[in-house]
Amino acid sequence: MSEIAIDPAVAAKLVPIRMVLMDVDGVMTDGAIIWDDHGVQSKIFDVKDGFGIHWIRKLGIKTGIITGLTSGVVGHRAKELKVDELHQGLIHKLPVYQGIKAKYNFSDAQVAYIGDDLLDLPILKLAGFSAAPKDAHPEVLALVDFVSQYGGGKGAVREVIDLIIKAQGKWETFLSDILNWNQP
Repeated sequence: MSEIAIDPAVAAKLVPIRMVLMDVDGVMTDGAIIWDDHGVQSKIFDVKDGFGIHWIRKLGIKTGIITGLTSGVVGHRAKELKVDELHQGLIHKLPVYQGIKAKYNFSDAQVAYIGDDLLDLPILKLAGFSAAPKDAHPEVLALVDFVSQYGGGKGAVREVIDLIIKAQGKWETFLSDILNWNQP
């Protein structure tokens, strides 16, 4: 078995998770926004995070993005990853979070949220499992259930996804799917 040690209190919060929601800037990216001379915006996403999002969806967990900024780049990334929910340009994220829960008939206990800044606090306080990259705002770090060993845009999302997969007893299935991916 390739199980890692997970704190039992953390594992208990991960078992009922049916949806992973996340912020973008500072979570899926390192928070940098690159503008070229033509006003075109770019962001850098970690491929490991994307791979985790892809596979957790294959294992039946819904995914979504709730972000304060609006960006075509985020729309393209969300489409590529086939996230179930994409909500951009939101200073007040909590009403969207409540709407998503109602849409899927999920309780707070069934939702994990990964955030990094003060705008994420209202959801982080309610979500069944809350997580943050190690370089999140100190107020966020003090509140969340789990602080990743990685910074935003550097694998923090993937680490949380791996924890969920392991806590739910799906890690061996996940590895088997990958190992047999190219088999006839």
